[in-house]
Amino acid sequence: MKTMLPAPPSAEKLPTATFLHGTELHDDYAWMREKGTARVLEYLEAENAYTAASMQGTEALQQKLYDEILSHIKEDDSSVPYRDGAWEYFSRTEKGLQYARYLRRAAGVADAPEETILDVNKLAEGQPFMSVGALGLSPDGNLLAYTTDNTGFRQYTLHVRDLTTGEDLTETAERVGSIAWAADSRTLLYSTEDEQTKRQDRVFRLKLGNNPIQVFHEPDERFNVGVGRTRDRKYILLEAGSHTTSETWFLPADAPDATFRLIAERVDDEEYDVDHRAGYFYIHTNYRADQFRLVRTPVSSTARESWVELLAENPEAPLEDVDLFQSFLVAGYRERGLPVMRVYPLDAEGVPTSPREIAMPDPAYEAGSDVNRDFNTTSFRYSYQSLVRPGSVYLYDVATGESALLKQQEVPGGFNAANYASERLWFAAKDGTQVPVSLVYRKDRFHKDGTSPLYVYAYGSYGYPLPLGFGASRLALLDRGLVMAYAHIRGGGELGDPWHDAGKMMVKRNTFTDFIEATEFLTREGYGDPKRVAIEGGSAGGLLMGAVVNFAIEQGKPQLFRVVTSHVPFVDVMNTMLDASLPLTVAEYEEWGNPNEPEAFEYMSSYSPYDNLQAAEYPSMLVKTSLNDSQVMYWEPAKYVAKLRTLKTNDTPLLLHINMDAGHGGASGRYDYLKEIAFDDAFLLRELGVAE
Repeated sequence: MKTMLPAPPSAEKLPTATFLHGTELHDDYAWMREKGTARVLEYLEAENAYTAASMQGTEALQQKLYDEILSHIKEDDSSVPYRDGAWEYFSRTEKGLQYARYLRRAAGVADAPEETILDVNKLAEGQPFMSVGALGLSPDGNLLAYTTDNTGFRQYTLHVRDLTTGEDLTETAERVGSIAWAADSRTLLYSTEDEQTKRQDRVFRLKLGNNPIQVFHEPDERFNVGVGRTRDRKYILLEAGSHTTSETWFLPADAPDATFRLIAERVDDEEYDVDHRAGYFYIHTNYRADQFRLVRTPVSSTARESWVELLAENPEAPLEDVDLFQSFLVAGYRERGLPVMRVYPLDAEGVPTSPREIAMPDPAYEAGSDVNRDFNTTSFRYSYQSLVRPGSVYLYDVATGESALLKQQEVPGGFNAANYASERLWFAAKDGTQVPVSLVYRKDRFHKDGTSPLYVYAYGSYGYPLPLGFGASRLALLDRGLVMAYAHIRGGGELGDPWHDAGKMMVKRNTFTDFIEATEFLTREGYGDPKRVAIEGGSAGGLLMGAVVNFAIEQGKPQLFRVVTSHVPFVDVMNTMLDASLPLTVAEYEEWGNPNEPEAFEYMSSYSPYDNLQAAEYPSMLVKTSLNDSQVMYWEPAKYVAKLRTLKTNDTPLLLHINMDAGHGGASGRYDYLKEIAFDDAFLLRELGVAE
């Protein structure tokens, strides 16, 4: 017998209007912004209760999925140690404990005893949420600077621990972002954020035992600041960056009281980042190179006119990053959307010579630099994983060109990589642009005949390349026959800045049409059943979810998607981007546009999910948020669901789940997080009709 559900919550309508550019924006649910008030909390709890009632009957499936996912995770595990000075550092997780411990032992000493430098489980005692942000060891290894957030709002408190006693010092600071120690191991530089806008805008210098002194303030609301050190530890760097522009200052690490000196003044739409070797700054930049290049300049003369090119721009392969060492450098490129690492020995003058490329074995993968603290090393540590291959750490010998496996993540529970396959496909968008899609499936459950349930995930914003790592939690879906696809749509960074530029601002709609066309391509080619398509995205990817559902309805394709899972979705574009007091808003003008400008207002209004909901049939939807989210405020998804409930004309589930003790990333404890995944998967499988 089918369980009778209670009526879904009905949110009170209190009409408000915003008038701009001759247009009136209506909002019946602006009152949901009143965080902490009785009526808001009552409404959110009612939504959680309704979601729980709607998921009755899936409890056994949720438990089964959780058990399966957990069976593929090695609960007692340690990271690969790395050396820093006289110590080797690593982290460890232990069965039954939600969080990691950070440890160290004396380097080069047989059977050296382990020393716990930070136990996050102890920090989390009595706290519903705990996250460690920055970690910074003093050069002498005696002090640990670390930051913690116990709400999920990503406002971190600075602590300094004396590792000789295990006790925290009295020095502390609020809303701290980045940290950097000076060479004296007594001076700490750190950045802080504005309490309201959450923009990292100030840098302080703290000499232990003294009051902190502000040494920098960034007035431009588009820019955030941060501090760090060059790998050779000779300089402290202060970088200010927007989404499109950057600027860097420096001071000698052994003279922290000195004044920061500018490397090169900011120029709109030009970015650069810096490292140091032997009296030269090596600069990775898009100055006169849309896809970036490597230049260098003497520390004594840093303006752009002194920059000398070392690695030229490759128009077909963006140079994403450079790892610089005493005797070599590693250049990270993207070729056809996939990471490529080339190792260049440096000659006596510090100029790159003929490179070797590090081989990658899979058609779709993720690879990059791992922890490399030793500037004078002759080897390079890198990480590698793919859709079918668990995460691994390798050590590359620069002299021989050989890679040695240090560790591959163990996946218990009967996992066999040979049971799975991945593919890399390209399709032509309607405007002719070639767009990549990566796939993974279980071989014995897949037939390319259009009968498999299909899952499509994407992000497509901020120039962020969609990672293609291994996910143990993914196996529960693959083993049930789902084909899982990752669409590398415009707005991401797979093909460099031009790929990002082709999906932002006044061409943002390309992101949404690419996703729809990717889905249609996959079903047309037989990779999925067009009647059983599930889609998922989070944050800006949640905007994608809201937009593509609306676009499909406008195109007369309301059945294109069967199930939608939307995490912390940025769906209330217009109201958020018109409120400059909110975190991120002003800085985001370079991604979405400034709606105070008429043309941008009209364009953004054309795709804002909240503003384009209409009376129509909608797919099954699970919308998730967190009360303490600082990136996408909880009220955006809450308002979206409330409005959609008044408009949708069919009886498919529309569920809103609010984590009342977390932020943008959901639960902080690893077991709690797995339970959230099991919950999501149970909803997805139920709505796709995938039988156990």
